[in-house]
Amino acid sequence: MAINLEKGNTINLQKAEPGLVNLRLGLGWDPVTNASPFDIDSSAFICRHNAQGEPKLISDGHFVFYNNLKCPQGAVVHTGDNRTGNGDGDDEIIKINLTSMSPEADEISLIVTIHDAPARNHNFGMVRNSYIKLYNEDSGQLIAQFNLGNDFGSETSVQFGSLFKENGQWNFKAVGAGYQLGLVDFVNGYQ
Repeated sequence: MAINLEKGNTINLQKAEPGLVNLRLGLGWDPVTNASPFDIDSSAFICRHNAQGEPKLISDGHFVFYNNLKCPQGAVVHTGDNRTGNGDGDDEIIKINLTSMSPEADEISLIVTIHDAPARNHNFGMVRNSYIKLYNEDSGQLIAQFNLGNDFGSETSVQFGSLFKENGQWNFKAVGAGYQLGLVDFVNGYQ
């Protein structure tokens, strides 16, 4: 049975789904406006913590998004950009092979940004039904789901969640933190 996560909840993926190797993250949302193209983009920042405890990109290639669909090891793969958010099922998908991950990696931040938000006057107050679902890719089994709710107004980006390694095991934390930042701001912050 799938676990419904609340903001701040953490689950150990190996305990929740013993033998898990291939994780699929399904991200979804519904724009409530048709005024102009509403393009939301998901990204994965594959990081290691520096001496100050801050997560930093392992390399530029470890930033996985619509223009770099996989990391150097091929362990994290973005299946492509959905430019409308409309339709049934997950809008964007990120696949992660937990056993092929770079040994340096100890966190993967999952960020969603609205493309060209300031110019189009878009924000997450114009989005409903946002979620992230975690699946066992091999079995298709839904492991957990985090529904973000409608807590965001003027934010142009949201950290949906974070995968982090603790005692050699991968965990998922439901973050749900909104920001008035663009994708470039996150890239700069993780470098």
